[in-house]
Amino acid sequence: MSQQPSVILATASYDHTIRFWEAKSGRCYRTIQYPDSQVNRLEITPHKRFLAAAGNPSIRLFDVNSNSPQPVMNFDSHTNNVMAVGFQCDGNWMYSGSEDGTVRIWDLRARGCQREYESRGAVNTVVLHPNQTELISGDQNGNIRVWDLTANSCSCELVPEVDTAVRSLTVMWDGSLVVAANNNGTCYVWRLLRGTQTMTNFEPLHKLQAHNGCILKCLLSPEFCDPLRYLATASSDHTVKIWNVEGFTLEKTLIGHQRWVWDCVFSVDGAYLITASSDTTARLWSMSTGEDIRVYQGHHKATTCCALHDGAEGSPC
Repeated sequence: MSQQPSVILATASYDHTIRFWEAKSGRCYRTIQYPDSQVNRLEITPHKRFLAAAGNPSIRLFDVNSNSPQPVMNFDSHTNNVMAVGFQCDGNWMYSGSEDGTVRIWDLRARGCQREYESRGAVNTVVLHPNQTELISGDQNGNIRVWDLTANSCSCELVPEVDTAVRSLTVMWDGSLVVAANNNGTCYVWRLLRGTQTMTNFEPLHKLQAHNGCILKCLLSPEFCDPLRYLATASSDHTVKIWNVEGFTLEKTLIGHQRWVWDCVFSVDGAYLITASSDTTARLWSMSTGEDIRVYQGHHKATTCCALHDGAEGSPC
């Protein structure tokens, strides 16, 4: 087994491959074939052991440190595109959301689906609240739902725009804010307040008309770039915009991609942003200058998602 790299950067594409990159040099050092389908989302486990690839309709878990092209685990009970995947902070369980209208929880030790929640709409995005006990999902019909894992039920529903698909959700690392981005290029921002029965309450804070096209991904910056807090929005208009969360003013626009920008991820210190685009490339951007300082070229079709883990192993719950 090879030594674990300190920085893990992976991208996936409509060309049915997953690529691992040396972040600094831009060299692709490993390619995995994913013949089943396109890959819609990538996520790295907190301990850097596995990479989850969400496809149609399965999720495959690959060993980050092995050269084997075969997945170490398969999760197969969804019946349509899996559009969201993520992990609980100690990596014991995984959550997913699918166009089959369900949100599911998987125990990585038991290797099976433990829970299933019906969203009644194709699920585009799911995020885990930092309290590790609530999932928030957004669907094609414009619904946002909070799933209370302790009560095992939906504790809150809201619809920011009727019949306008919620494409992406992001929660501030301290649980203070949640942002939803939709097909109309709008971001809705709420303060998250704790209710009397531990239910999350949404207090409207801001409505941001961020792009003229669809917003495909919104992402709040991580803890360690505090006190400067940013929101990144990636769009079908070929740009990524960086917003200062204090007032949600536009800080800079990242220009360089030639087609839709599908995904983005911050470095752990918030100093860099990785983006994935239909122009087949991924790019590394400096947050201080707004310039792209590395282009990752190798995919032959649209690059739809990216994952980065450049922090310490694990994440304390």
